[in-house]
Amino acid sequence: MILRHAFPSADASRLAHVCGPLDAHLRAIEAALQVRITHRFGHFRVEGRKAAATQALEVLQALYEIARDPVPAETVQLMLAGDGPPPQADPAAPVLQTRRGAIRGRTTNQARYLAAIAQHDITFGIGPAGTGKTYLAVACAVDALQRSAVQRLVLTRPAVEAGERLGFLPGDLAAKVDPYLRPLFDALYDLMGLEAVQKALERQQIEIAPLAFMRGRTLNHAFVILDEAQNTTPEQMKMFLTRIGFGSKAVVTGDVSQIDLPRSQLSGLIDAERVLRRVPGIAFARLTSADVVRHPLVARIVEAYEARPAPTHP
Repeated sequence: MILRHAFPSADASRLAHVCGPLDAHLRAIEAALQVRITHRFGHFRVEGRKAAATQALEVLQALYEIARDPVPAETVQLMLAGDGPPPQADPAAPVLQTRRGAIRGRTTNQARYLAAIAQHDITFGIGPAGTGKTYLAVACAVDALQRSAVQRLVLTRPAVEAGERLGFLPGDLAAKVDPYLRPLFDALYDLMGLEAVQKALERQQIEIAPLAFMRGRTLNHAFVILDEAQNTTPEQMKMFLTRIGFGSKAVVTGDVSQIDLPRSQLSGLIDAERVLRRVPGIAFARLTSADVVRHPLVARIVEAYEARPAPTHP
């Protein structure tokens, strides 16, 4: 089927934003929906199956409505991830202020995750890779620090390896644990900038450390994030959660499909969800492959692994 649509051709800049650099947005729509798009000035022609061609036109219309400025590629992918253009942002949804500007949840589950963090002292964010668990948690922490809602950020991960042993890595302890904490640094650099992060580290407003370093401490007036929590033991999880002091907020993130513990060891994240599900003041936010906001292949990979039969071990 062939469908046609004409946009006001007077606004050439807006049409260019719809198409993307070198028509990259059009190529992304074609690849995702298996259609063919041609255009001349403001006239677009879409060829393909009726449902796919209709969805392609809906995405083009949605792009045109927001195309006063250049449209990021990830916005196009989010539009294609659902059954058409995404719903309008809920004006009541939390909005975080960072160096990158206003940040809000791009999906319904992400918005619920942010709301849970805002409303609870302890929030668990559980979901697959690419759903924004860590990034949004760090964004909430940065926002709280910049508003002076907390005095410092404490970010931690268990030093559990996916295949290699910590002791065989070169360097001193700091060099050994740095690879495990690098994703947290990456999020901080993106949200605050390299110079601001380095200054905050020097002033001890930001602390990043392995989970083992949390034992025996009480963290008051802090925003604390435990990342990769699926690799904690139940004892480590209890130890971490009982570090929380007055005026503090904690977020625990993890992906229960990527546990690197020995097979006989129960994950502290799975155990915590069972034990703490009904405890007042604690929220559990679930994210799925539909919330993946990375490259579209990431969502397809997650879905493929979720759909496969459970592996059998000899």
